[in-house]
Amino acid sequence: MTANPDDLPREKFAHPDVTAKGEARASVDFRRLETLWINTGTLCNIECAHCYIHSGPTEDRLAYITREEAARYLDEIDELGLGAVEIAFTGGEPFMNPDMCAMAEDALHRGHEVLILTNAMQPMMRPRVREGLLDLKSRFGQRLRLRISIDHHLEETHDRERGTGSYARTIAGLRWLAAHAFPLSIAARTAWGEAEEVMRAGFSSLFQKLGLNLDAHDPASLILFPEMDEAADVPEITTACWNILHVDPAQVMCATSRMVVKRKGAQEPSVIACTLLPDDPKFDFGPRLCDALGRVKLNHRHCATFCVLGGGSCTA
Repeated sequence: MTANPDDLPREKFAHPDVTAKGEARASVDFRRLETLWINTGTLCNIECAHCYIHSGPTEDRLAYITREEAARYLDEIDELGLGAVEIAFTGGEPFMNPDMCAMAEDALHRGHEVLILTNAMQPMMRPRVREGLLDLKSRFGQRLRLRISIDHHLEETHDRERGTGSYARTIAGLRWLAAHAFPLSIAARTAWGEAEEVMRAGFSSLFQKLGLNLDAHDPASLILFPEMDEAADVPEITTACWNILHVDPAQVMCATSRMVVKRKGAQEPSVIACTLLPDDPKFDFGPRLCDALGRVKLNHRHCATFCVLGGGSCTA
């Protein structure tokens, strides 16, 4: 597919079907639902220097989703006959949402796996939340997992991204989770210019120091997220790129996952294609999950830098 040069947009990622050079834009067909992400809201107890989703203590453009709203999507999974999937909660900081443990309970009660992404700081360490987590673990065991954000294994580097003192508070929360044998994984960032083997070796030493039963060389135990430079000149992904880059589109996360968000002031939540794109209307399928299980056109810079070129996946 080639477009008339005179009709091409001047900027990249402007046309849904063709790139600025007139080449056919790549897309990803939906395969099956493996993970339904639920964004609990963009409010967070800290403000990172480079937040993937622009969360913070005053950032409420994505409102708290309620237990009742989340349950509608669990109902729809049942109605569509999709079976047991992973229900993953992200934010912001999910434990700032007062319905977090209740939403996890509803998903677990219906037979789904639950993953909660957290910085393991004060919102998670409130007595009411800890009691709720312990109750869920006692009833549902290994089907409840937590992924802790530790941007770097060194305190100084981590705190440079997340604020002074954040590393110590996160480690305290991580120690509490480990002491109660919660299934855990760690999410880190690759913003530091270090080779992957160096990062994994550093985290391996940290895990040994903390007495954690985690293998830093296992990509599912230590997820290293690629960076997304908003100012960088990013290549567009074409249909030819799959063979050139030896990337299988079935492995891109929008082939098997969707995310639910509740925008501030909206009457109901929306289902979007990707955890990284809550603010782009091109990736909003509307309020129903059944309308969201279709093809996704890779018409965003994050599709290139994070998913295809970066090899990143929030569902790793």
